[in-house]
Amino acid sequence: MTPAATLEPARAPEPRFAGIAAMIGDPTRARMLALLLGNPQATAGEIARCARITPQTASAHLRKLLHAELIVARQRGRQRFFRLANDEVAHALEALAVVAERRALGPRAELWTRAAYRPLREARTCYGHLAGRLGVALHDGLMGRGYLVIERDAYRLTVSGRARIEALGLEGERLRSAHTASVYPCFDWSERRDHFAGPLAVSLLDQCFTHRWLRRLGATRAVALTPAGRRELKDLIG
Repeated sequence: MTPAATLEPARAPEPRFAGIAAMIGDPTRARMLALLLGNPQATAGEIARCARITPQTASAHLRKLLHAELIVARQRGRQRFFRLANDEVAHALEALAVVAERRALGPRAELWTRAAYRPLREARTCYGHLAGRLGVALHDGLMGRGYLVIERDAYRLTVSGRARIEALGLEGERLRSAHTASVYPCFDWSERRDHFAGPLAVSLLDQCFTHRWLRRLGATRAVALTPAGRRELKDLIG
């Protein structure tokens, strides 16, 4: 009998996410991405200050993040603004944040009940739109009043919904894009339900800050309704 041939284990290709994980795993770049997770855009100077690094070091890291397609840049006059590349990047970062915090707290700890995280659960920004309990309440209010409906597994802004959004001050170009593709669900990590994402949700959040219906809580992603916001959005959030 001939001895059985020794089988060489097949070399599995390196997972594509390994390079992305290494890019995100750098502490400096992690701080930079965390800033952009809570803000729709920021300049290189703002990012450098947040990451506590020099502008030159920030530029080097930003080039790497751009090459990895984790962020994108847009020129406005003399200023160059950076933001996360898309919703998928934002979702990945928020999911990693949840996993990391649970690991730090222990498997039996409830992250969102801790004092530091309760404001984030109540209301926070998620890649330029509203998340947390307030974001879910806005989702339910728009759906419950028939301002948004689901047709063929997609959201559509109704005539009454368009009128209500216009009453909040959104008009012109912002509402011309308010078709099905401008509104879609985004899974909420704290509530385990959907809130709204998309261009219309981003415009609504911008409007809330412009009119001071929402205010930021310190340097975190947490936000809170102001008295004016409670009056203006009462019918939408209950």
